[in-house]
Amino acid sequence: MPCAFPPEVIQDTIAFHGHSCPGLAIGIRAAELAFRDLGLPGETEMVAVAETDMCGVDAIQFITDCTLGKGNFMHRDYGKMAFSFFDRKKGKGLRAVLNPDSWGEVGREMGELTTLDASGNGSPEIRERIMALRGQMQERFMSMELDDLFRITALTCDPPKPARILESLVCTGCGETVMESRTRRMGGETYCIPCFGEHEQKI
Repeated sequence: MPCAFPPEVIQDTIAFHGHSCPGLAIGIRAAELAFRDLGLPGETEMVAVAETDMCGVDAIQFITDCTLGKGNFMHRDYGKMAFSFFDRKKGKGLRAVLNPDSWGEVGREMGELTTLDASGNGSPEIRERIMALRGQMQERFMSMELDDLFRITALTCDPPKPARILESLVCTGCGETVMESRTRRMGGETYCIPCFGEHEQKI
């Protein structure tokens, strides 16, 4: 089934991100899945967690309105094409992992040619073929059934806690203020994370 979002939402998402690509399509469909299974904006108090920093993260933030600045979007640097969504109102959640089978032969060929090009053995013809395959891959992701595109599991754990306002402390090393929960202590002094690393290496 094609993506349920109207064309203007997709175009606005592309404009926000800056270009159209397969990764953005994955994020668009992940947001669609969250709305399908948890509810639409206004019906939910949604929290999103991304286990990657790829293009699709922009789509999730733009469409769901879960953002880093509001504290209802979290990035976990696991390098996985996986996204979790929670509704604090209903206590429901889901985790969606991109199904490896969703790439198909198009994705396999695109991966092989991209690796070849990155090794310095590409050519204008290969790069042109890669661009054509990227377009096909994007169309594939945008038209697949959500239950085929992702492996989906229900989550019974609690959603991430809301952001808290904590005390700001002054770093002994640089003199800059830093949120209390991000400080480190050594020798009775308070350090920010970068200064702590530098100070630790000197000991």
